[in-house]
Amino acid sequence: MAEQHEHDIALAEERRRAVRALLGQPLLHPTHDEFPLVRRHADWLKSWFGQFLGYRLVVEAGFARLFKTGLPVGQGRPLLRATGPFTQRSYAYLTLTAAVLLTGPEQLLLSQLVADVRSAAVEAGIDLGDVDRPVERRALTTALRQLVRWRVLVEEQGTVDGDQEEALLTVDRDLVTHLLAAPIGRAGSAEEFIATAAEAGPGGTRHAVRRRLVECPVVYVDDLTAKERAWLRKEQRRDERAFADYTGLHAELRAEGAALLDPDDELSDVDFPGTGTVAQAALLTVEALVRELAPAVSRGGPLAVGVPVPEGLVERILEGLIQRHSRRWAGSYTGNPTALSDAVVDLLTQVGLLGRAGATVADSEADEDVAAERAVDARNARGDASDGTLVLLAAAARYAVLESEGQR
Repeated sequence: MAEQHEHDIALAEERRRAVRALLGQPLLHPTHDEFPLVRRHADWLKSWFGQFLGYRLVVEAGFARLFKTGLPVGQGRPLLRATGPFTQRSYAYLTLTAAVLLTGPEQLLLSQLVADVRSAAVEAGIDLGDVDRPVERRALTTALRQLVRWRVLVEEQGTVDGDQEEALLTVDRDLVTHLLAAPIGRAGSAEEFIATAAEAGPGGTRHAVRRRLVECPVVYVDDLTAKERAWLRKEQRRDERAFADYTGLHAELRAEGAALLDPDDELSDVDFPGTGTVAQAALLTVEALVRELAPAVSRGGPLAVGVPVPEGLVERILEGLIQRHSRRWAGSYTGNPTALSDAVVDLLTQVGLLGRAGATVADSEADEDVAAERAVDARNARGDASDGTLVLLAAAARYAVLESEGQR
């Protein structure tokens, strides 16, 4: 009996590691530490992802691909390059190159690939302008480097970095066919393709909410429909256990929303709290914002997901922080408060602690819709500020930490 119990614990741990590996890297290669576990538990993983999240999983000898569809438009994370997120131009080159590789030979020269990409652009009605301009070369190189990282392209001789005139490339055609998360044949336009990729999936509401929880830093109730809010309130305790058992993520549930926290800090591409000038300034800024605005958030009455931030408050807070920390923070930021403010706001927005005022999903609902689902009324939960105004969101209170005297 004890041996069976130990076996069950070990089996659950292996499957949890495989689930986490795929959530963190939806395209896994054999060199990944957890790839053997994914192969070993492939049938169970396909069933679990399909039932719990509505995700499709393909496991082959040379790769494992988890298709993470179903997030609302604007909720996904961009591809990243060394200097920041992919540009629209880089995305254009990436999709054009993938289209070319789908029907091209398994081995080709870089010069031929570039020529084929240019032809594909003309056929698709995309104006690349002067492709020899540095900005165009950088965008194309960024796309090609991403395909190399995904191992869709293998550099046999030379590189795609643009500093060599030629390179010999091998194409993994099987991987190319598994890059897109949604079937392209179902869409007649780019807009339809994006809408198809954002569909909730076979489980409807339950898959939509679970996907938001596992992929987004924080899920606020006013960003959900009445049906989704009702489902979350009814099922959140049961799902809390499931997320802990199968993903190792711990749920934090509040009236304003929910968040899944990773004790191992592995499943996010944004570290917060973190190191560096921007991360430190952001954490201290949140503490100051919560200290000043929390009384308005915590007053009794209707649900409050956030409170408007007075104009100029973030800048004033950062001015004081720069004075106290100028010797330890990067000069590129202490000498340019506007750049620091922009970077801090961007980081806090990415992790769901700041937002911009504007109509939410709940704001468009009628009384009868809320009543029919017996859902929490989350309309106007972010105040009456004009569109675009910064809003301090409820989860910010979790990161309120006081500066020690030694930091002042």
